Amino acid sequence: PDRERDIFQRTGLLSETAIGNNRFTEMEQELGRDEPRPLYMDFQTGPLLWPYCFRNDPRVLDAMLPYQVNFYGNPHSRTHAYGWESESAMEKARKQVADLIGADPREIVFTSGATESNNMAVKGVVRFYGQKKRHVITTQTEHKCVLDSCRVLESEGFSVTYLPVQSNGLIDLELLDKSIRPDTSLVSIMTINNEIGVKQPIRDIGHLCRSRGVFFHTDGAQAVGKIPLNVTELNIDLMSISAHKIYGPKGVGALFVRRRPRVRLEPLQSGGGQERGLRSGTVPTPLAVGLGAACSIAQAEMVYDHQRVSALAQRLMHKITSQIPDVILNGDPDQRYPGCVNLSFAYVEGESLLMALKDVALSSGSACTSASLEPSYVLRAIGADEDLAHSSIRYFYYYCDYYPLWEMVQEGIDIKSIKWTQH
Repeated sequence: PDRERDIFQRTGLLSETAIGNNRFTEMEQELGRDEPRPLYMDFQTGPLLWPYCFRNDPRVLDAMLPYQVNFYGNPHSRTHAYGWESESAMEKARKQVADLIGADPREIVFTSGATESNNMAVKGVVRFYGQKKRHVITTQTEHKCVLDSCRVLESEGFSVTYLPVQSNGLIDLELLDKSIRPDTSLVSIMTINNEIGVKQPIRDIGHLCRSRGVFFHTDGAQAVGKIPLNVTELNIDLMSISAHKIYGPKGVGALFVRRRPRVRLEPLQSGGGQERGLRSGTVPTPLAVGLGAACSIAQAEMVYDHQRVSALAQRLMHKITSQIPDVILNGDPDQRYPGCVNLSFAYVEGESLLMALKDVALSSGSACTSASLEPSYVLRAIGADEDLAHSSIRYFYYYCDYYPLWEMVQEGIDIKSIKWTQH
């Protein structure tokens, strides 16, 4: 489209020669624009940004492009104007992130994404206070990077309690209270679950942890920019943030680390001491600017977006449940973010359903574990039967005619007697 050509040309990404040689047309073909694209409904793994942001919201990309092309100084170079320009943009982005969550800009550490932020928070805090405190608490439904970080700590001699969740996906606060020990250093519980969308009682968890003198970390990747969050009011000590969950660029995120009361953590990597010595390495200015712009836009439009997403979710659920039998909503129906709908379709194998839906881009769980055919550990944790765990779809709006499991049920075969195997 002309709008896209104009932006490419204005920023110097596309020259007159390239246009004359139909290079832009080649780019379109490489991106598959000459063929119909599937309807994208996998926003939990990453919303649309490039190249489709031209058709929706170009503001994030517009903010980034000058720092990809014209302002290319290293933000840590303090001896010339090029570095000052990039540093100023980086600090502006840091403030935009902080403003979104009610933090001080000095409490924001740029990272490569929520996975790195989670690793930094969990491993860093536990190792720093490891001489006196050797216990960590998390839940069985956390993101894989948190669970794997805890397993690494276990191999180092730390004790980890993996709290079960109730059938609605929420934790039992009384059980959490009883699980805190004198040597507990950290509680790590995500705000909104990335698979089933349930929203944990973060305010109550934060209050409990603060009263017991335990640091509270939350994976906010699926929550920041989508629901109102204030780290001070919620007594959050560390929070992980991901840019591409809020229409920012992939490859950048942030970790909120509270200054008062001060939270100390051991850095995961050594180097030049950037980011207050917590995360060495050159901050990628264009990506940081993109994260800042995305946070600023999310803050301004959060109310409208939440209303719109809620209406779409209600419509989706009504259309599906009114036309398809034996559909189960996974997770609490009320304490949830409406933008994540996880449904189980009884007697329909989830991966087969995904393969049949060629016109819709969906997933059956986290993109980080989608290569595995094992049933979702999140669904198993809330007590879903194995056959239903195999039949779940995250975001769904379609229906197909034939599935073997459905035919087997009609023939009187007990689905629970099936033994699932990988091929």
